[in-house]
Formats: sequence, C-alpha cells, structure tokens
Amino acid sequence: MERVDKINYYLDIAESVLERSTCIRRAFGAVIVKNDEIISTGYNGAPRGRKNCGDLGYCMREKLKIPRGERYEMCRSVHAEQNAIISAARKDTIGATLYLVGKEVQTDEYVKNAMPCMFCKRFIINAGISKIVVRNDKEEYIEVDVLDFINNDDSLEGVFGY
Repeated sequence: MERVDKINYYLDIAESVLERSTCIRRAFGAVIVKNDEIISTGYNGAPRGRKNCGDLGYCMREKLKIPRGERYEMCRSVHAEQNAIISAARKDTIGATLYLVGKEVQTDEYVKNAMPCMFCKRFIINAGISKIVVRNDKEEYIEVDVLDFINNDDSLEGVFGY
C-alpha cells in the first residue's frame, strides 16, 4: 500500500478543516505542525457569537465589490491562519510549519495563488512560525520561508492584493 507523504497528509487535514468555514466566498483551513505533531487548527469564519455571512445572506466585501486582497477590515471573518495561531501557545508555534488550503465556495476549486494576507503575515511572523505550505491543487503545493515575509516587507510597497 502506498502512503501519502507527510506534506500532503497535513494539507489533507487542513482541507478537512476548511469544511467548517462559514465564509460564503472562500473557505480556508490551516494546520500548525511542529515536530510532526499537530499543534492547532483553524478555519475562517465570523468571531464567536457573531452572525456569519451565511446567516446574514451576504458578504460585505462582495456587496461593496472589494477586490481580492484588499480592505480586509471589511471582512466579518477571522482568517484560518489567525484562528490556528489564537488556538496555540507561542512556545509551540516557534519553528512550526503552517499548512494552508483554500477553496472557492461556489466552484469547490482550489484558490489560485493563495497566500496569507498582510494581516496574517504579521500574525505568522510574531507567532514564530518558520514555514508555510500552501496547496495549489491536490498534488502541487508551494513552500514559503517566513523569513521572506520579513525580508520582503510588502507593507512598505502600498501594493494591494495577491
């Protein structure tokens, strides 16, 4: 029997986690792993106790026609990466890897060129996470060294989107 490799194993778990998402545009799931042990998981959705977009029947960013990668303060959701970091102790996230999978809710296709937003990059840096693995499709993924977020500070460029 052929076993799935470890990276796709954790990406598959992140993909299962995204099934809990309450976003009506894009569902994301994140898994933080350190020393081959799952530290925490997270998915995108409204803060606890608040109505999510599915309950409201609309997405404010969609309603305002805000492009992908811009004006995240208008989003009701806490992102998957943020929820995974919130659920973990910093001592456990230092040197860890974050696995991230996103799917378009309407089409069930993988989010093209998925990458943590500028806010999530800040959380990831401060959590001490060292690497991010993002699924492009069922077989392909990219690995990002978090040092790239530090050395190539896109918050200084004034460029939005991703």
